Parts: sequence; structure tokens; C-alpha cells
Amino acid sequence: MTALAARPWLSSYADGVPAEIEPVTQTLVDMLDDAVSRYPKHTALEFFGAETRYARLGEDVARAAEGLRRLGVSHGDRVALILPNCPQHVVAFYAAQRLGAIVVEHNPRYTAPELRHLFEVHHATVAIVWDAVADTVAEFPSDIRPAHVVSVTMTDAMPRRTRMMLRLPLPRARRSRAALTQRPAARGIVPWSRLLTHRPVSRKVARPVLDDIAVLQFTSGTTGRPKAAVLTHRNLRSNAAQSVAWVPDLRPGDEVFYAVLPLFHAYGLTLCLTTALSIGARLVLFPTFDVSLTLTAMRRTPPTFLPAVPPIYDALARATSRAGLTLTTLRNAISGAMALPAATVARWEEATGGILVEGYGMTESSPISLGNPMGPRRRTGTVGIPFPSTEIRVVDPEDPTVDRAPGESGELLVRGPQVFRGYWNQPDETARTLLEGGWLRTGDIVVADADGFVTVVDRLKELIITGGFNIAPSEVEDALLRDPDIVDAAVVGIPRPDGGEAVTAAVVMREGATFDADAIRTRLREHLTAYKVPRAIVPFDTLPRSMVGKVLRREVRDEIMRRRRPDIA
Repeated sequence: MTALAARPWLSSYADGVPAEIEPVTQTLVDMLDDAVSRYPKHTALEFFGAETRYARLGEDVARAAEGLRRLGVSHGDRVALILPNCPQHVVAFYAAQRLGAIVVEHNPRYTAPELRHLFEVHHATVAIVWDAVADTVAEFPSDIRPAHVVSVTMTDAMPRRTRMMLRLPLPRARRSRAALTQRPAARGIVPWSRLLTHRPVSRKVARPVLDDIAVLQFTSGTTGRPKAAVLTHRNLRSNAAQSVAWVPDLRPGDEVFYAVLPLFHAYGLTLCLTTALSIGARLVLFPTFDVSLTLTAMRRTPPTFLPAVPPIYDALARATSRAGLTLTTLRNAISGAMALPAATVARWEEATGGILVEGYGMTESSPISLGNPMGPRRRTGTVGIPFPSTEIRVVDPEDPTVDRAPGESGELLVRGPQVFRGYWNQPDETARTLLEGGWLRTGDIVVADADGFVTVVDRLKELIITGGFNIAPSEVEDALLRDPDIVDAAVVGIPRPDGGEAVTAAVVMREGATFDADAIRTRLREHLTAYKVPRAIVPFDTLPRSMVGKVLRREVRDEIMRRRRPDIA
């Protein structure tokens, strides 16, 4: 038995945090029903000032569920959501869950080729989409096109005054309206409003059970192209319970969570879409992170809890200082998806008087598995210690049956009720990632000290983390190699001062071709969403390769860093 097997981290838990959570008994549907019953008159959702009470949210979910049932959705069917953060997103998510369907979340900014690849994997029966992408989905090939496309006009959920302002014949209003909504041209698209015209779904319609699949969440996993992680109701409900337990001073029915993270991302899904609603919190929704929108919301409804990423904390701390706003209502904040600089922690805590800690997770663990204690026992620079009901091991990456001693580096393994079931229809990938006994291979090389605090030192996987999103280098390389002027390419992540990475490409041009980074980026945008397009593109004569021909990305990264490109810093 290793030292970690004795769970030395328990002595570092904040006061009131249990070693174990009670085994969950509620599905996500039961969880929402419970919140509706407990807090019917409390505000559940806020969007540009428009409020939805819990009683109304419950009714809208029941009506939308009946609308989906009439479109043919039943237990086990996939329902694709391609939506920004908005009240319709929340309703659609829980309406599909009510029928025992499986929600598949997508980034609404994805290009048509990116979305087509994902639909080839999950074959959704119905897609509920932002109206700006409705035509894209409606025009998919017949073998992957959903039977029904439901179009959501996000502005319908805004206050009447805001909607009227967007209709003004002014250039600024037109630009804002175009960014928020577009009228679909394709025939047969179902308006979202039609789903809400039905009576609530009958109690006789079967509900999901704990071990039913709730969500397919796409991830690059530990290698390669995106895969669909299978997350059950038990996984997601457990992670919400663990998150609540981790912050012992949360006040059910009285918290205000800000959803500046996208709900389609595993981090936003758990911290906002499930955790917030599990305690009857008010969830303030933002379709995208915008400093001015956030400041306006803060004046109206000050937040008490903020899950975000380091650049957001930096931006808000600076902006509120300039605007003379107070952040003292923000008692707790948790950062994830990228390294949290100590300077960001100091800046945030000076502005708020609250606490900001770093956590760790991955889609395959719903996503959170470790976090720093919410209090003086935290250790900045580490990703913290295991959540309640979570175990970790640090092992030899070549032989995960061999444990490393505290202080020695190795691959992090995680086990707990939040660990996923596997990858959708990919048993070989599942077997490589889930070991006997339910241990999840994270692909991260870490050091755990004698107290169980974990520091990430390297990654076996070659994913690039930018803005909180995981990017598979191979996906960007495939897009680069579609360019007829590029004969070879390698994509790496270059560390940035904000704790994230800059997507950076090394390319070998065909003989006679002119290197033009801006032109290459323009062509890439036809195939990749904006955050995947390399920030810098560097010409190479040849790429370093191993004896078997594999590109040595580490050597590529070292060479690019040696050149010290100013556009990457």
C-alpha cells in the first residue's frame, strides 16, 4: 500500500468538508424537481435582466419534454444541443433528460465540417440549435441529418425593452442583432416556441434512472480526434454533490452563480448547469464572456460564486477597479482548465476579499476530481487534493500497476463516482483509458507530496489548452494539410504568461510556394473554429521525426521557443 492509499489529504480539507459524499439517489431530473419544489418563487435564471423563477423553469421543462416526445424523442435517443448560454439551453437540457434521452453538447461556433464529424459519431434524432446555425445542420447529408431541427431565437428570452432596442434602425443595433440572431432559410425547421405550446409531459412517461446515460461530452481525451465521453446521471449528480461539499459556506436558495463559462463545456455544465441548480441558486447567463455585459450584470445582481478561467479573473479584477465597482459579494471562486498564476490570485483576492483556488479535472471525470481547499490550507501552484469520495494514485506511465512514492513524478490516476463509463462506441479507446478497478488514466504527469497535494509537471497527452478548451494537435494538422501549399505540419502549444497556451503551427511549404501566415489562417477558418486557428505559424525547412517517422512535437516546440517569436508571447 502506498502512502497515498491512506488518504493523507483529508487533514487539509476545509472545515466542514466530508471525506465522503452520501451516495446520490437523484437523477438530474429528480434534482431539478427537488429544486423546483423547494424554491418555486426563487429566481432560477437571469438573462440580460429577464428572470425565470424555479416554478416556471419546471413548467417549461415539462412542456418542452412533451414537445420533444411528439417529435419522436424517446429513451436513449440522442438530442444535440448547439446553443450559447441562454434560458432555452437550460430548458432544452433538462427536457431531453426528462425523457431519458441523451444530450450531446456542441460548440455553436464550430464550423460545418467540425459539426458534421460529431454528428457522424452520435446520429442525433433531434437537434436544438441556435438559429444562426440552423441552416448548417438542416443541410447535412441525409445519413447524419437529424429528423428534426429546432431553431432557438436567443433574443426571445431577453427583456422586452432589450428586444425593442435591438430592432432600432441604427448601425450598432443591427450589428448586435446580427451577432445574436439570424433567420433560418431552410424549410421544415421547427421554432423552439412550438415545443412550449403543449401540456406538460405525462407522469406516465418513463423517467431516467441513475445509471442511464445523461450526456455525451466530446473531448480529445488523451490522444487523437474528439471522442464522446459517456457521462451518466450518477456521474454528473455525484460531481455536483462533490462540488457543493467542497464549498461548505454555500447557502442553498441564496447563491448567485455567474455562467460566464459555456454550458456546452464540461466545466460549465457541472459548475453552472447542475451544481448551481442543485442548491436552488440564481444562475445568471451570459451568451459569451464580455466585460461590459458582466459589469452591467454585476451592478444589477452581484454574484456570490464564480467558476471561470484565469484570463476572466484578470479582466474582471481590472475592469471593476476602473469602474469603481465592488466585488465583495464574491466569497468563493474556482479556476480550472489552465494553470492559475499566483499574480492572478493576488489581484483577485485583493479586489474581492474572497478566495480563489485552482482545481483539476477532465471531461472523463465529469469533470472535477481535485481542488485546493477553500481556505487557508490551500497551496497556490498546486491543483489541490482529491474531492470527497475520490481516490488518486501516481504510477509509472509505462506500467500503471507500479505506484510512485510521494515526491516522485508519475501519471495521475483517478477513481470516484464521477469517473465516466467510457467512450461512445469506442471500446479500444475505453480500455486504454479505464483500467481494472475503475481507475481513470489522466495522461498527466504529476508529483504528489506527502500530504496529497498534486502539482502537474507535464502531459503524456499532447493536447493544447487554450481559453479553457482542449485542442487535439492532429485535428489542426489535418486542416493545415488540406492546404495545397503545405506539405508537412506540426502543431504544438507554447506557454503564455496567462497560464494557457498559444496554438502554434510549424509548416513546411511545397517547393516554389510563398509563405503567407495570414493567408494560411484565412483558409484554416473554413475548417476550424476560431480558437483552434494557430496564433502563430512558423516556417520550417523540415520537421524533426523519430526513427519510425513520427513528428517529434517536443523538439518542434523547443525550436519555436528558441526563436522567441514575439507574436506567441
